[in-house]
Amino acid sequence: MEPHRIVVLGAAGRDFHLFNTLYRSNPHVEVVAFTAQQIPHIDDRRYPPELAGDAYPEGIPIVPEDALEDLVVEHEVETVVLGYSDLAYADVGHLAARATAAGADFVIPDAWSSMVESNKPVVAVCAVRTGVGKSQTSRAVARLLRDAGLRVGIVRHPMPYGDLVKQRVQRFASEADLVAHDVTIEEREEYEPHIAAGSVVFAGVDYEAILEAAEAEADVILWDGGNNDTPFYVPDVWITLVDPHRPGHETAYYPGETNLRLADVVLINKIDTADAADVAAVLERVDAVNPDAVVVRAASPITPDDPSVLTGKRVVAVEDGPTCTHGGMPYGAGLLGARAAGAAEIVDPRPYLVGELRDTFERYPDLGPILPAMGYGAQQVADLQATLERAAEGGVEAVAVGTPIDLDHLVPMPLPSTRCRYELAVEGSPTLADVLAPVINLARSTPR
Repeated sequence: MEPHRIVVLGAAGRDFHLFNTLYRSNPHVEVVAFTAQQIPHIDDRRYPPELAGDAYPEGIPIVPEDALEDLVVEHEVETVVLGYSDLAYADVGHLAARATAAGADFVIPDAWSSMVESNKPVVAVCAVRTGVGKSQTSRAVARLLRDAGLRVGIVRHPMPYGDLVKQRVQRFASEADLVAHDVTIEEREEYEPHIAAGSVVFAGVDYEAILEAAEAEADVILWDGGNNDTPFYVPDVWITLVDPHRPGHETAYYPGETNLRLADVVLINKIDTADAADVAAVLERVDAVNPDAVVVRAASPITPDDPSVLTGKRVVAVEDGPTCTHGGMPYGAGLLGARAAGAAEIVDPRPYLVGELRDTFERYPDLGPILPAMGYGAQQVADLQATLERAAEGGVEAVAVGTPIDLDHLVPMPLPSTRCRYELAVEGSPTLADVLAPVINLARSTPR
């Protein structure tokens, strides 16, 4: 009998994980292609045979999502599988319509079928949208677990944009590791703050092998989620963040609502900068969707390292890229920090854009007056620097850096700049320590 032909829609993350866990060893299935979306420069390559297995001696092609209909017809594809995240439900419906109109079924795998069981306790930090504050929450969780005397293995959601074979299992414990793996700005934004805090971060492509590596040196596994994706490991405590700056999004995006429905703990972040009515609206929706969840309230205070750099100045705000592009946030910590420091003006960077940054603004026209730190490759880093140089020539006086890394280390600033930092500040009770107590007790009773 001929194998069932499948195309997996992806963005270099969950798509590969679905293949590895559900399809790689299934003789009744043939994955004829992955498609690529959201992230620049991840198509027109192959999932290599070293990772794809014996059934795929030439690997699996990765093609642009625009080619979906042609793939279905040319290869007589029977099922199109959704394998990426942070999609509005309307966009999911459009993908389903494209697949079914071309003659294939459209499938969304359930949240549990691709999860891997760990022999160590697992805390998962997830969200309803990109840019809610997962990273700062993960840092706070890791700090609490370390303070309890536990070794923490942080496993980060995949960002395999380079050589997939070399990136099968990655371990980051120092700046030297970041350099050795030639990471992008986006990867640095996730790994560098953990490393600076003394944590070890694991990531890559093969998340069963990654888990084995993390378990070998950890008492507890911390799943540090990406986008609004569901965890790759079965959690003992599932924390989902919601964002009162985007009320209504918690039940309007895939698979963010799944995270909300399955959460043990819902953390509502940024209550210090959100409207009280929006906070109340989000809490009401959380109670309607998951009334059994424990609700934790938190602020996300933003502190410029040197406010005087921004005070009274014409400022460009450089923000975390994914948060403001496919995450849909029109601003971030840089803009908020500049305003708090008394900037005279937040300058719209559009007149100064260079190269691929122009393409970014065309693709995401709802971006606010901010400059996303797009750094998926050397050209985008060069375009970011050139844009800032043009802004300096145009009268911009300072840069508010809202990314969670030392951006000046990668992009020499042509203007005075200061970082706008943000950390989680839980308010009232229950606290993170309260909700993590069961995992701490479980980890202490699990043999090392």
